[in-house]
Amino acid sequence: MPAPHLYLASASPRRRELLRQIGVRYRLLRLAVDETPLAEESPHAYVARLALLKARSGCARLGRRLPAPVLGADTAVVVEGAIFGKPRDRADGLAMLARLSGREHQVLSAVALATPERDAVRVQDSRVRFRALTPAECLAYWDSGEPQDKAGSYGIQGRAAAFIVELQGSYSGVMGLPLFETAELLREFGVHY
Repeated sequence: MPAPHLYLASASPRRRELLRQIGVRYRLLRLAVDETPLAEESPHAYVARLALLKARSGCARLGRRLPAPVLGADTAVVVEGAIFGKPRDRADGLAMLARLSGREHQVLSAVALATPERDAVRVQDSRVRFRALTPAECLAYWDSGEPQDKAGSYGIQGRAAAFIVELQGSYSGVMGLPLFETAELLREFGVHY
């Protein structure tokens, strides 16, 4: 098996798909990190901190003889300053969908690369506007199973695409890994893709 270009500190199948899309070989690292926002932490600082924490935690696990950088990423949906992570349960997911209905929200997607010597992070900011959703649509979408592991309780690459009136920013960023910013970091760290 060829050596990986990097280690991916994420269990997200969407991030794996996006890395494959640009030809990045990776090895998966499963890490558990506390994703609780800090008091008074801005949404931008929150996603940047978590992406760096995941990348640095991967470095710490692998040790100093790391053959490739570790990539960490985080995505948050933001409505009026409130951070929407993954829904805790059905009620939380439906409440998120109701808050997104008929309005614009922000999607912040951070990507970080780390080695034992250095690290760097980039944050991509997108704006997404949903059409008005009925309670029955929200319920049917939740019951599809698709939104249950996604920030903001929706996935742009799936059925929720039918809810989106407008997107300003990065499609891949809303999906969970901003590829432009990822490619910038890969070049900065000398990683070919």
